[in-house]
Amino acid sequence: MAFILVSSCLLGSPVRYDASHKRSHHDVLQRWITDGKVIAVCPELAGGLPVPRPSAEISRAAGGKAVWLQQAHVVDNQGDDVTPAFVTGAEEALRLAQQYNIQIAILKEGSPSCGSSQIYDGSFSGNRVPGAGVTTTLLREAGLHVFSEEQIDEAQALLLQLETKASSNQT
Repeated sequence: MAFILVSSCLLGSPVRYDASHKRSHHDVLQRWITDGKVIAVCPELAGGLPVPRPSAEISRAAGGKAVWLQQAHVVDNQGDDVTPAFVTGAEEALRLAQQYNIQIAILKEGSPSCGSSQIYDGSFSGNRVPGAGVTTTLLREAGLHVFSEEQIDEAQALLLQLETKASSNQT
């Protein structure tokens, strides 16, 4: 069976910085849960951050790649550098993905960890810019396909392709 890595907050866990969740009621996600295909992850908790915690953004709207290249930092709204926790959490998410041979992830858009096409600009003003979070960047570099909660249908189409390919390779 193919597993899908999913942000814990999308599954209803109150793990976000403000102790809230962003539960998705998407039919496909609900079917994956019922079928036992979902592996939950919150990179920020895996990195050792508490709930609740100060909100954090990637400095200079630089994106996750710049964090990995040590050209940007993840900073919370109190001015503390929380980059090590974000890096550790991303590494833990990758370890989990590798443990379960996961090829697809559904991660929370906008997050400094999980954003897949947009992140906040680092000014704590609510402005979004194109970019990917720290975890998304690492997972993509490892070959995973990362989607946002707004792209579950696209993820399902890819999953079906991968499952079809896998079953044809077994015959």
